Order: sequence, then structure tokens, then C-alpha cells
Amino acid sequence: MEVRWLDDFIALARTRHFSRAAEERNVTQPTLSRRIKLLEEEMGTTLIDRNSLPLSLTPAGEVFLAGAKQMSRIARETKANCNEIREQQSNRLTLATTQTLYLSLYRATLLPFSEEHDIPIDLNLKSTSWVGADFVNALAQGECDLVLCFWHPHMRVAEELDDERFESLVVAQEMLVPVTANDDTGQPLYTLPGKKGQPLPYIGYYENAFMRPVLDHFIQRHAQSPQLVTMNENVHSVSVKAMIKEGFGLGWLPRRLASKSLEHGSLSLAGGRHWQIPLEVRLYRNRQNVQTSLKEFWSLLEQALHAATLKV
Repeated sequence: MEVRWLDDFIALARTRHFSRAAEERNVTQPTLSRRIKLLEEEMGTTLIDRNSLPLSLTPAGEVFLAGAKQMSRIARETKANCNEIREQQSNRLTLATTQTLYLSLYRATLLPFSEEHDIPIDLNLKSTSWVGADFVNALAQGECDLVLCFWHPHMRVAEELDDERFESLVVAQEMLVPVTANDDTGQPLYTLPGKKGQPLPYIGYYENAFMRPVLDHFIQRHAQSPQLVTMNENVHSVSVKAMIKEGFGLGWLPRRLASKSLEHGSLSLAGGRHWQIPLEVRLYRNRQNVQTSLKEFWSLLEQALHAATLKV
């Protein structure tokens, strides 16, 4: 039994005429007659008294009419509710970002901003384990609406994201700083640049990590040529931080990620300002994405950044 058959029956019961009901339902009279017959077969009884003029309902037809109206109303309301949910979901934006930026910037800045302007953003949790190419592919293929990531001219992903397919906003400035755990007296365990005969243990990043090419370029060209021996490598800054805090070596972290540990004294800077590397945090979108809520969010964020009212 189909819902449209119920509406056919309700129209016939109201007009008491097959031709007028068929016209109202925008179907041919034979089609309407067939559907009514199918309803009667489904119910196992006659619903329409075809021998009367105008047509009338049988006692079973009167009972069925009451049920048909109720079922048709429930079906319409259910469909409307489903459409409303679908529309709400279609208006939600999906953001992909790194584990570090999720912890240090997204929750503190972009999420409150989206809530303030009533533009829902869902985080793609899988993205917290992605590497650079994954973000580019997801944005290009429409798997996410926004990508929040670090940017530096020597990051491999920078060249791929900074092309005509995508548009970006600089959301914040960041600094990659060298940090180390402290000894029992509260002094830094390791201090740059180290000595040739005693290289410093280094906690670095895997080849496919965002920070790896930035640090490689910086270390290779630094005037003091740091003396380092790699003890461990990770993809994510959060994992690098954990190894550093355990005293396994020094390494570079985004300042926002290290700030609380530096304030509380569980970490210290392993070098002065000339060992720090400036970064940007950028938000990207695909220019071909014409979603209304994305355009609205982008415009509001652009205005807030221009007016310097976004707290980062």
C-alpha cells in the first residue's frame, strides 16, 4: 500500500466522482480506478459503492477513510520532519584540522565563533590523524568544507593548498619554539646549539608531517648549526610534546601547544628567539563550494579578522 493511494481514496471520498478525483490528483481516471481497486484488494473488502450516484462509501469505506486521513497526515508530518532534519544537516559545515590545532585553536576560537553566529560546524575527527595530502584531497573532493592548518612557505602542503582551487584566511600567527624538560633544579635539560662531541637528543617529526620540511630547512641554514642526534620521530606535535616532557630530548612545538607547560614549569625554552620559527594558521575553503552557510561563515570571519575582533 502506498501513501498516494490513501490520498487518492480521500479525494474520491470528498468528490464522490472518479473523474473529478482523478483530475484533482492529476492522474487518469483508469489509473485512479486501478489504485482504488488495489486498496480494496489490500483491505479484502469493498470500500466504494459504485452503484450509487453520486458514489458513496460502504461502512468499511467509512472506517477506512478515517484511518486513511490519519495515516496520510502522519506521513506528511514525518516527511516534513525528515526534510527539516536534512536541511539542517545540509547547512552544517564540516571542518578538518590537525590534532594540535583542534586542541589549541579550534575549540578556543572557531567553535565559539560559529556558535555565536549560529552556524553549526562539525569536526571530522578522522582528520586529527591526517597528514598534509589528506587535507588537500578532502577539500578538493568535498569531504569537508573547511581546513584549518599551519602554513609556512617551506611546508609541502602549502604549495598544494595555495592554488586557484582554494581560498584562505590567515586566522592566527604562531611560533614554532624549541622546548625541553627541566632537571631536578628546574633548569633546562638541554640547551641549543649543543656540542659536536655531545650532540643533543632530538625529538623530531616524520617525513610526511607538516613540520618536518620547515625544521629541516631551518636547521640546515641556521648560523649556529645545532648539534642534534634524532632519538624519536612522530607525526603530531602532541606526541612530540609527550616525549619531550618525559625528558627524552628537545624538540620544536607550536607555542600555543607548549604555553601552559612553559607557564607551569614542566617545560622550558631550549633556546632564544633566534631559534624560533614563525608560522601562520590558515583556514581554507574550496572556491567551488557554494553552500550558503559556508559563504556566510566565511564573510563573517573575514570581517572579524579585518576588525581584529576574533580572539586568537
